[in-house]
Formats: sequence, structure tokens, C-alpha cells
Amino acid sequence: MSVLELFDVCRTHGQGETAVHALRGVSLAVGAGELVAVMGPSGSGKSTLLNLAGGLDRPDAGGVAVEGRRLEGMRRRELAALRRRSIGYVFQDLNLLPALTAAENVALPLELDGTSPRRARRTALAALADVELAGCAARFPDELSGGQQQRVAIARALVGQRRLILADEPTGALDSVTGEAVLRLMRSKVDGGAAGVLVTHESRHAAWADRVVFLRDGRIVDASGPLAQPEEPLPGVVS
Repeated sequence: MSVLELFDVCRTHGQGETAVHALRGVSLAVGAGELVAVMGPSGSGKSTLLNLAGGLDRPDAGGVAVEGRRLEGMRRRELAALRRRSIGYVFQDLNLLPALTAAENVALPLELDGTSPRRARRTALAALADVELAGCAARFPDELSGGQQQRVAIARALVGQRRLILADEPTGALDSVTGEAVLRLMRSKVDGGAAGVLVTHESRHAAWADRVVFLRDGRIVDASGPLAQPEEPLPGVVS
């Protein structure tokens, strides 16, 4: 069974002459152990696709399912519980809570789902060590560099037993060595049985995926297997 399924999804932002048709009949399935990279020009619908997959937005038409559960019929509380337990999301704007330390930010979804504070902290510290931030656990977000904040957000997305990992340009503020380490972590999580969707403009990052999907004007225009040559030109992609 697919971990993530999108069924003929449509999403329009705004109305009338200013309406933006972000997605137009997109269907996609991502199985356990599979990492799918989504590429395309700015405005092609990549972030909208992730927001729908993570239950942060609802489609105007079509449907979304995570582990066989349809999201459009869920109440807000049910969606929040699903995101805490099953979905890890790396946002472009990170969404770290400024009043919490790095360790507290990573531990928060575990505690909200009923994990004891001690166990949640222990798990969070291990996740921070995985992204080479063990020494920054007690720091607040404004005491961290942009790259360090991004790694905290990645640790939060990967912590626990999440079955679906969604990442929107997760290496944008990282140097090449750290970015590769983060992609290796995501790949390891997927190889352990999770499903992953990675939005990226970088073909060298898409090379970590099992499959690459190309969006343009809200439609899937092409798909391929893993990119054997990371620097090859990609259809419809602008640097």
C-alpha cells in the first residue's frame, strides 16, 4: 500500500482574474521505502503539493490519503494528530518556536503525542546529534545560524516514527557538505520504511531520489527514475 496518494488533485488560490491555478489534476503515489523528488520552475505548484500531502491545506477537487486514510474528511484535531504521529515536515521558513530551545523544538511533537518529557528529550538529543548539533541543544533559535536552524527543523521532521517525510528545499541554507549529510539522513529514514517527498531545484539533490517528478503550470509533465548524472539539464527546470 502507498504511504501517500494524491488523486486527481486540483487547488486554486484566489478568485477571478487574480486566481492562481496551483495544481491541475495531479495524481501521485509514494510507497514505503521510496523517495520522490519534485522539481519544476518557481510557481509550478511544488509547495502547494507538499501542503496538501501534509494536510496543511485542502484540495478544491480530488483527494489525499496518508497510509490509506483520506485527509479531506478529517476534523482539524484528527489532522493535527496525524501530522504529529505520521508526518515529518521541513518547511522553507522552518517554523521553529522562538521561545523553545533546539532540543525543546525537536521534542515538542513527541510530547504533544504523549511521550514522557524525559524520553522525548532523550530522543530529541539523539536527533540533534544526527544533524551534528549535539552542542546546540540548549540554544534558542535566535542564537543559531540560519544553517543550524535548518538542521534543527530537519531533526524535528525526522524524529520519532514518522511514516511520511515532506521536505521543501531542506538544504537551502546549508553548505554542500552539511547538505549532503542531511540528504543522507533523509535517505536513511526512507530506507528504513518511511516514504519521502523532496522538493528541490538542484538536480544533484534529486539524484538521491528513486523517482523524479517534474511539475509545470500545476501539472505533472514528466517523470523519470533516479538521475544517474546529477548535473544533466532537466525539462522545465530553471536554476
